[in-house]
This record gives sequence, structure tokens and C-alpha cells, in this order.
Amino acid sequence: MKPSSNSATNQTQVQKLPTGIEGFDDVCHGGLPIGRSTLISGSSGTGKTVFSLQYLHHGICHFDEPGIFVTFEESPVDIISNAASFGWKLQDLIDQDKLFILDASPDPDGQDVAGSFDLSGLIERISYAIRKYKAKRVAIDSITAVFQQYDAIYVVRREIFRLIARLKEIGVTTVMTTERIDEYGPIARYGVEEFVSDNVVIMRNVLEAERRRRTVEILKLRGTTHMKGEFPFTMGSHGISVFPLGAMRLTQRSSNVRISSGVIDLDEMCGGGFFQDSIILATGATGTGKTMLVSKFIEDAYRHNEKAILFAYEESRAQLLRNATSWGIDFERMESDGLLKIICAYPESTGLEDHLQIIKTEITQFKPSRLAIDSLSALARGVTLNAFRQFVIGVTGYAKQEEIAGFFTNTAEEFMGSHSITDSHISTITDTILLLQYVEIRGEMARALNVFKMRGSWHDKRIREFIITDKGPEIKDSFSNFEQIFSGAPHRIAEGRTEMPGMFKGVDTSKS
Repeated sequence: MKPSSNSATNQTQVQKLPTGIEGFDDVCHGGLPIGRSTLISGSSGTGKTVFSLQYLHHGICHFDEPGIFVTFEESPVDIISNAASFGWKLQDLIDQDKLFILDASPDPDGQDVAGSFDLSGLIERISYAIRKYKAKRVAIDSITAVFQQYDAIYVVRREIFRLIARLKEIGVTTVMTTERIDEYGPIARYGVEEFVSDNVVIMRNVLEAERRRRTVEILKLRGTTHMKGEFPFTMGSHGISVFPLGAMRLTQRSSNVRISSGVIDLDEMCGGGFFQDSIILATGATGTGKTMLVSKFIEDAYRHNEKAILFAYEESRAQLLRNATSWGIDFERMESDGLLKIICAYPESTGLEDHLQIIKTEITQFKPSRLAIDSLSALARGVTLNAFRQFVIGVTGYAKQEEIAGFFTNTAEEFMGSHSITDSHISTITDTILLLQYVEIRGEMARALNVFKMRGSWHDKRIREFIITDKGPEIKDSFSNFEQIFSGAPHRIAEGRTEMPGMFKGVDTSKS
């Protein structure tokens, strides 16, 4: 019986080996091609050695695949010591015959005759180690050191090619590192390394707006597919984590369950409250009450014995506690009861990818049902719009994946008058938008609130007065006889005009 065309196709597909590097396997659609070599190229400090060790460590610990680490630069003692900072106990794996570190540091005294360079001895040592330990994965760090020791580049290329060919013949999956000078210059320092490998991965550590931003790009995976472009990554306590935002799937379930905002009148304006898995954005000038709404949102979680986590990027912990107390909200009690976690940090303390990794880690450990970030605009300072949007997509995507309700704030630059929420590049990602603004009316300053957007639900489109008292917020109908509130020039509606109650000119978001 002939195999079906589908079966034939599956048999000829390149099989892939998971690297264990979070997010990277999504970028390369499953991992690195089995039995082939991959060049990891990057400037100093991009994480090439960490990548190699993480690849081996994951294979040993999760797939019982022994590995060989060939070092041309660092001593085995230093490698073991550095790996411990990521929680990888390499010495234990060595003692269990799961890992072998082969010290292949070139001998400076053996480079007098250019044509005499020969890796035959090293090739045999590596081959013997692979057979002895039944290794499936090999990492070589780094072949740049070999080129630095010998002048005849064509000879070194020939010998490196021999090494890679032998490893491919044996059937192990190999990663080897090489250095490059410029982040966006030639792939490798000597211009020949990329030609001896089947696959090429580029790691970068670019300085943007006085901050370092690490990215990884798959230049080629011969014979198979992968995602194109650069993807941000971090190096945390557990190694490298890549954020493949383009790999995110819009497959999250949509809940019809409602949760309270903590403000009864606001719940009514939203058609019964927020949806359980929605992302809410409160945007407005400083002092309009955004943090108060966040605090009420968190208080409601506590009232229902649910966990909440608050990331604050504009106010200190002492300020948050003091402000909450002035509204009758006891954050300290919530924390002592184990239902609230507050994390305060300066936006400039680290890069956006690191902030994202911290958020994900804290959510994983604390397991909240509600997440609050105050504010997103603080994190947007000094970064590119693309980097900021990627960060927001990462946060909202992860919150939806974990079925967490997210409440974020955004500080508008305009103190009064209309402002564009689309300038923040986050309006399309959120499910609900609350617009807060100062208005001058009846000879005094007042705050106005409008439910600008509410996906999947009817909502009150009126612009209503928002009052902050010592007991919290109050929402009133004080502006029912006025129009052009948000334009900055409010005036009374002429008597006799038939105006739809609470009409918000030019906007109908009931179906958005």
C-alpha cells in the first residue's frame, strides 16, 4: 500500500530539537534542526555562551540527552561557576556522566607554520567523548578563538568544516558560537564562519536611548521554516527568555462573566462591570483619578478574597499606601493577608524586556486574578514606539493567556481639552477605555469621566462628573445639560433642542 502524500511529506520534513530556551523554539517553529550545526553569532556580552549552556542543560535535564561542551576560551572551572548563577549545577551533571566539558584551548606555541594547523586530534577527542557519553548535543564556544590563533583563514575554515562534517556524520545537533564586531555589520568577524554551518542565529545587544536592548534573529534555518525579524530577549535568573510576540495566537477564550470595578456607578456605566478576562485602560491627565480607580479595582479583588498584583512605576510604595489610606483603602492589610503584592520600580531601572520578564515571573509565582500597572506611560519614556508597543502586546497577551483581568493607566500630556488616545499605540489592544479629563465649567474646575470603549457590551456613553472624596469616587450626572465637554469649551444645550441623552459626538463604540 502506497503511503499518502501527507505521510510522504511528513517523512521528508526536517525534524527539530527543542532548545529549552523560552520563546526561542516558537521563533524557529519547534527548535533547531536535528543532526545539523547552528552558528550563534554576536558581539561581546550578547549571551552566546549562556545560549549554548542552556541548550545543553535543557537537553540533559528534560530529555535525558547527554551533552558535550567544547571550550576554546574559558576554563571548565569558570564555566561551571558562571552557570551556577542561573541555577544550573553543571558539576552534578558531570559527576553523573551526563555532561563533559572538553578544554580545547589552542596552544600559542603551535602556530608557527600557517599550513600546519590541523584539528584532527581535537576531532578525534570530540568523537570519542560523544561515543563515551552517548551525547546527542554538542556546543562549541567559540570558534573565533581558533581564528585568532592562526593567520591562514582558509586553512582554519577547512579544518572547521572538517569538524562540522564529522559531527554531522555522527548525528549530533551542534551549536557553535562566534564573535562579530558590529551589531548590524558582517555576520561574523572573519567572514567565513557562516559558510561552514547549516543555520545562523544572530544575537544583538543594541544601545537605544541610553538603554541596552537584546534581540535575537534567525538568519537562516536550512531546509525548514522560521519566523523572520528580530525578537527581544532577556537574561534572567533562569537563563535566556525570548519574547516572540509575532508567535502569539489570538486563541484566548472570551468570558461573559463580569467583575466589579469597585465603583458601583462605574459598573452600571459599563453595562454591569468589566469582563473577567478584559484589559482596561484608564487614560487622562495627572490627578484625574486614575490611580484611585486602580485602587478600587484592587480593593474589590480583596473583598472577594481574590489575589491582585500592582506594578507601580511612578509612585513609591509609601506614596501608594498613603494615598490609598486617604481613600479608606488599607493596602497594608491586604498584603498581610496575602492577597496583594505591590512592586515599585523606576522605569529606567532596566529595559522593557526585563520589566516584562519581571511581570511574567511575579504573575507565575503569585498567581493573581487581577493585574494593575500604574502607569504604562512611565514605561514609554525614552523608548521607541515599536519597543513600547511590543511590551504592551506582551503584557496584555500574557494576562489574557492566564485569564487575568488587567487594569492599566496612561497619563495624557494634555491637561485640558481633547487628546488622542491612539497616540499611545495601545488603544486598539485594550477591551475597555475609561477617559478622564479636567473641564472648566460653571466657573470652577471639575473632572469628567466617559466610558469611551467597551468591547462586547452596551455601555453608557454619557460624559459624567467624577468626584474624589475621602470615601472614594462618586460619579454624578452634573454634565447632562452640557455639550462639548471634552473639547475644552463646554456650554449648555439650547432649550428646545432634541439631543440624545449623553450623546458623545462622533463616537459610537457600542459595537467596538
